[in-house]
Amino acid sequence: MFYPITRLRRLRNCETIRAMVRENHLSIDDLIYPLFAIYGRNVKNPVASMPGVFQLSVDNVVKECGEVVHLGLKSVLLFGIPETKDEAASGAYDPDGIVQQAIRAIKKEFPGLYVITDVCLCEYTSHGHCGMISGDTVLNDPTLNYLADTALSHAVAGADMVAPSDMMDGRVGAIRTKLDQHGFSHIPIMAYSAKFASAFYGPFRDVAESAPQFGDRKAYQMDPANGDEAVRETALDIEEGADIVMVKPGLPYLDLVRRIKDEFHYPTAVYNVSGEYSMVKAAALNGWIDEKRIVMEALLGMKRAGADLIITYHAKDAARWMGEKA
Repeated sequence: MFYPITRLRRLRNCETIRAMVRENHLSIDDLIYPLFAIYGRNVKNPVASMPGVFQLSVDNVVKECGEVVHLGLKSVLLFGIPETKDEAASGAYDPDGIVQQAIRAIKKEFPGLYVITDVCLCEYTSHGHCGMISGDTVLNDPTLNYLADTALSHAVAGADMVAPSDMMDGRVGAIRTKLDQHGFSHIPIMAYSAKFASAFYGPFRDVAESAPQFGDRKAYQMDPANGDEAVRETALDIEEGADIVMVKPGLPYLDLVRRIKDEFHYPTAVYNVSGEYSMVKAAALNGWIDEKRIVMEALLGMKRAGADLIITYHAKDAARWMGEKA
């Protein structure tokens, strides 16, 4: 290829030709919107560190789902904030827990909305860790049955998919076995396969009220320096029965989205996490950036890296913007 025979600018001359040769496309169908359910009625608690994100009582979760459906979004990811916490995380697998109530209410009003549930214990434990503890140690194997019971309770309530985010070894297999044994072999598992011990989760811990009361999560979430380990973690989740694998966070780890997609050719999700969202919102509120262009560029970058699905707090805004363009 030699200039002037090859001129790549020929295919950039106008929007029509740019659209014709565009390699990657972002769709509303790609986006999953997180929601946070809390006890009470007519509750809509704003989260200072996440402008536009709220803790919602079940009635307001349903109202929010109405807006989600109106915008054309197809799926939500549901988190819960219990009234009380204990060492056994009993609110996580309570048949009448906050997530279970929210699932039933959503499916009653919007049966076609695809409800994915986060399966973890950190929001429900008094110590804020993702599993059972002994002293200052988070125990792996004793935690697995609690996670499996939580996933089963979500399926019984009507969840369409469960998404374990705890990073305990073997949890995908334990959940798959429990679901299959109870007649829920049709329920897919979206595994948080490569979830890193990241500084980008800070605002999420505000909204989910899930900060650990001692230590940190580095003994079970992954070291941000490790890429090969992320591939091994993903391989194990696939072997245990994961239907979709995930990389979390998003933007700093897009190299791993690409590696995992190329290695396994599996449906791959990426979580555009709270810290990524809050930085964009803060800069936009200060007038430093063009929020729409920044958000759409970031989401398209995730698609280009290989993501099939994107969990993002920007989902409603992105859906509006895509709707305006249409």
